[in-house]
Amino acid sequence: MSLQDRPLSPHIQIYRWPISMALSILHRITGVGLGLGTLLMTYWLIAAAAGPNWFADAQAFLDSWIGRIILLGFTVSLMFHFCNGARHLFWDAGKGFELGTARKSGIAVLVGTVVLTVATWIIGYEIRG
Repeated sequence: MSLQDRPLSPHIQIYRWPISMALSILHRITGVGLGLGTLLMTYWLIAAAAGPNWFADAQAFLDSWIGRIILLGFTVSLMFHFCNGARHLFWDAGKGFELGTARKSGIAVLVGTVVLTVATWIIGYEIRG
């Protein structure tokens, strides 16, 4: 068999990722993001315990545009991980493995992530006044 007779793998430009594969990769990425976000929350709590000056500095950082982007990313990661984790619980029970169901539940995870993130930020602004 020559090199030209060998079958070729699908090229990345023509291969379509199934939504379940993309969400699985995103689940791992958001898990790392949650770990980093937990470090930020720990910093915030330590600053609150350290005194008003430390806490004011932490609050000023979180109130800045970069702090808000980080908090938004943390919120999206948290909501996605929550919704996709619920999906995995159904899979652990042996339900939802059919291709159509898996695709629909993947779309539901994405919609749930957006809805929960927006609701969390709206409620946060309402409480903050």
